Amino acid sequence: MTDERFERGLKTLTEIDGEGGQRVLDNLADVSPALAEAVVSWGFGEIYSRPGLPPRERQLVTLGMLTALGGCEPQLEVHVNAALNVGLTPAEIVEALLHSAVYCGFPKALNATFTAKKVFGERGLLPVTAD
Repeated sequence: MTDERFERGLKTLTEIDGEGGQRVLDNLADVSPALAEAVVSWGFGEIYSRPGLPPRERQLVTLGMLTALGGCEPQLEVHVNAALNVGLTPAEIVEALLHSAVYCGFPKALNATFTAKKVFGERGLLPVTAD
């Protein structure tokens, strides 16, 4: 892993995830610094920093995939925050999670929506209204 890729990844992580991304890295520091480095260097230095999709669209894809996987609520919480950071509105996030019910099922869509609700509450964005 190059220092350049790590620096690019850290910059991208900070722009997208803000404090949430740093908390993930901090929580990995004493248990798996190698995983933290991989998240920064590969996840954000190679993938998130690619020009093919803007950050807003990358976050929509990420929300859908984390919802589909299920059991990823801590990561989903980080990415709901990131989605807001890159310009998605709460109503757009709710709509994406509603749409996921068709493909992922109601339990996963409900869990994702409740995770989003928690983030919206913490950020003073409730109630969510249509755009």
